[in-house]
Amino acid sequence: MKNTQIISVINQKGGVGKTTTVINLATALSFQKKKVLVIDLDPQGNATTGFGLQNADETKTIYDVLNGSSSFEDTIKETKIDNLKIVSSNVDLSGLEIETASENRRAFLLKDKIENFINSSKNDFSYIFIDCPPSLSLLTVMSLVVAKSLIVPLQAEFFALEGLTQLIKTIDRVKIKLNPELKIRGILLTMFDKRNNLSAQVDAEARKFLKEKVYQTIIPRNVRLSEAPSHGVPVLIYDKLCAGSKSYLNFAEEFLDQENRMESAA
Repeated sequence: MKNTQIISVINQKGGVGKTTTVINLATALSFQKKKVLVIDLDPQGNATTGFGLQNADETKTIYDVLNGSSSFEDTIKETKIDNLKIVSSNVDLSGLEIETASENRRAFLLKDKIENFINSSKNDFSYIFIDCPPSLSLLTVMSLVVAKSLIVPLQAEFFALEGLTQLIKTIDRVKIKLNPELKIRGILLTMFDKRNNLSAQVDAEARKFLKEKVYQTIIPRNVRLSEAPSHGVPVLIYDKLCAGSKSYLNFAEEFLDQENRMESAA
């Protein structure tokens, strides 16, 4: 059985760089010859289109896995990037909460499907990244139940830390009741504007309260980062020399260094 890490990238606030982080961290790791699977768990399907795939109705998606009409392995799709595959999403997923209302174990639906796949001979992934919806919905709880660790993108703006406090309370509740192994792997500061005093204040406050949980890498506000999704490619392919690309390559290095330290400490 392969030791596949399941990492959810989560923030209940939209527009904080969550999907951008999933797309570009996954891509940077695939450049390092790591086999990576992205699960798009957001009905908006932005990770799907960000890799240049259509989120049309006729394709098999994570919704088909969760409603039992398709196997997990049958929904895995190739991307244009070597070593990187995706389970896509579309708007159908937004109906799942109502459709599963009578199911007792619905919070464990995703966990059961992923663990069955991980324990099969068809799994050769080192990492599975889950792109969560920007809400504290059933889908988000599902991602918290299956993940072993979390990356939380934190936009360097006013009220960001208040939202993070609410998210940490939710994580703690899930940890107590549903997933005792869950932990925050790190907080990633995003959309940082060095011309703005507020960005520096959020950086300082985050490091004061969360200490080493905050990654050293900071993702800047960058035009090329926001342009790349409309071209259906990660920024690392769209413009590998821009500030956004360099920051995500640095983040991937820090992520792997962190992993080596965790393994040494184990």
